[in-house]
Amino acid sequence: MAILRLTMHPATGWHGKTSPAAWLVMLALLLSGAQDLSAQPVSQEYQVKAAFLYNFSQFIEWPASVLPGTQSPLVIGVLGEDPFGGYLDELVRGERVSNHPLVVRRFRQVGEIQTCHILFVSQSETKQLDQIFAYLKGRNILTVGDAENFAIRGGMIRFITENNRIRFKINLAAARAANLTISSKLLRAAEIIGPERD
Repeated sequence: MAILRLTMHPATGWHGKTSPAAWLVMLALLLSGAQDLSAQPVSQEYQVKAAFLYNFSQFIEWPASVLPGTQSPLVIGVLGEDPFGGYLDELVRGERVSNHPLVVRRFRQVGEIQTCHILFVSQSETKQLDQIFAYLKGRNILTVGDAENFAIRGGMIRFITENNRIRFKINLAAARAANLTISSKLLRAAEIIGPERD
């Protein structure tokens, strides 16, 4: 199982933006070991998760109709209570993926979601997961969360923190049902769950 290993840069700390080349280094680290988070405040756990949300955008392929023009924003949404504060906004400010500007939007209820490409479902929404996944069925939205059984219940990527280490599981069948293609580089860094194990 893949486990996250990140080191804090002495000059920029966690606030430096991650280039695609640096993300490949992060993936290599992810495949090779782990960073103990025990000495770090809980908020840094979500800084790491925010960095993954940003970088997932570079390893997912959406249908062309979902991002029709180069000026169409790629939206990272947060549903429910926001554990990232302003960090996620800071991380994506001025960033582009395949010429698409990245923006962050927050939703109190799933019914508010119109345009969204990556959706982090907060733990505050755990009791509504079945209704959320039913509402999003057939939409090209990568669902990410860290609630227990998130991926088993139909979410696509679940963050897990165990023994102060972060890893993630991917429900490949759920992603394929939403017409999303996940890069093999990302798949190699994760545990695949469900009937489809490539």
